[in-house]
Amino acid sequence: MEKVMEIMVKKPSPEELEKMGVFSWPIWEKEVSSFPWHYGEKETCYLLEGRVKVEPKGGSAVEFGKGDLVVFPAGMSCTWTIYEKVKKHYHFG
Repeated sequence: MEKVMEIMVKKPSPEELEKMGVFSWPIWEKEVSSFPWHYGEKETCYLLEGRVKVEPKGGSAVEFGKGDLVVFPAGMSCTWTIYEKVKKHYHFG
């Protein structure tokens, strides 16, 4: 049986963001679109702009947006649907 991959979403405090060093991470931007994606390693990201739905293969869709801290597990395959242009800080590992 395939393990269901969970996406973690939370609203971090400014202190948490500072402690994690989020604002020193690279930035990724993407226009409204839909595309498949696979995470070879864990990704943590913080959305500065946008609204997104991510549907993991064999799992439940998760929606998130501006101000959310999101963690994607290593090994997860999914489909991204971007409703509003995304701008996010991201970190692998």
